[in-house]
Parts: sequence; C-alpha cells; structure tokens
Amino acid sequence: MTNGTKSTVSARLAVDRFEIDEEQSHIVVDQELCRSTGTGRRIIAVCPAGVYSEKDGEILVDYAACLECGTCLAVATPGALTWTYPRGGFGVTFRQG
Repeated sequence: MTNGTKSTVSARLAVDRFEIDEEQSHIVVDQELCRSTGTGRRIIAVCPAGVYSEKDGEILVDYAACLECGTCLAVATPGALTWTYPRGGFGVTFRQG
C-alpha cells in the first residue's frame, strides 16, 4: 500500500529493472516432458509474471519478464524445466520491497 491506496502488480513491476541477456535464456523447457506430464498447463497457470504461454502445442518462454521467483519450479515435473539464475549482471533488480 502506498499513500493509503493499493498498488497493482503492474505498478509494482514498473519500478523493477530488468537487464535482459539477449544471448542466453536462463530457462529451458523440455517440450515432450511438459506435454506428457501436464507441466506446461501448470507453469502457465501459476507464473505471476506470465512468462509462459502455449502456441501450437509448444510452451513458449518470455524469459526477459522472469521475476526469478521459482514458482514454476515448484509445480513442474522434475526435469521438465532447466532453470538457472541469469548470468552475472542480468535478470531482475527489485527496487522496492
């Protein structure tokens, strides 16, 4: 809450800074394992940043928007996602909270 008003997720994210690694994603999806285990549906549903989506049966990853919270890993079948922190100097920087 700021000045007695609730802030939205979008407003909170607007104060964060994202340094995008254009050369290397820190998230790799095993498409077959995601399909066969239902992991794809789960990670799409729980990701607070909307990093994951589905198109033509493939899980797409917008890793530049990742908040590095690990929620996807909590619901993913082991091995369905390879997730590491971004390389040094890249990723999200939280400015408040």
